[in-house]
Amino acid sequence: MAGGFVLVVGPSGAGKDTLLRLAREALAGDPRYVFPRRLVTRPPSVHEDSVPIGEEEFRAGEAEGRFALSWRAHNLGYALPEESALLARDGHVVVCNVSRRVVDEARRRLPGVTVVEVTAPPEVLAARLAARGRREDGDLGARLARSAPVTADLVVVNDGPPEAGAARLIAHLRAR
Repeated sequence: MAGGFVLVVGPSGAGKDTLLRLAREALAGDPRYVFPRRLVTRPPSVHEDSVPIGEEEFRAGEAEGRFALSWRAHNLGYALPEESALLARDGHVVVCNVSRRVVDEARRRLPGVTVVEVTAPPEVLAARLAARGRREDGDLGARLARSAPVTADLVVVNDGPPEAGAARLIAHLRAR
């Protein structure tokens, strides 16, 4: 099996982290699949399993090319550890949540990229964001209005039971 990246993208509240958690659990016994923790310039929360990184360390890592991919969103820095690219080149399927704005760069720089867009109707997104009640989410109206078009290999409309959306994601991963 050829390795590469499966980038999971979509608007806030679409359920990306939930589907990724379910896929990680379902594929836990298969070493071909890797779900790296993102580096983020904020402490981890119950909503996101990430590795905290200081702003200065993040800037230095970007300048020195120590990340497989990095981007800024919501006044925060996000990065995938360099090890992710090495694992993809060694035949692993690396599955991660990234910003839609870095998809083109990822396709240019990283091996074997496919994109899974997770989305939901606007009213579902609004209800999920409101239920999270995270201060760092900022203006919910602005978050919902923001969109970045992306060409996806698979679109998952995640408006039903999360297991249904996860099954579609897992099928895509297994087809790799």
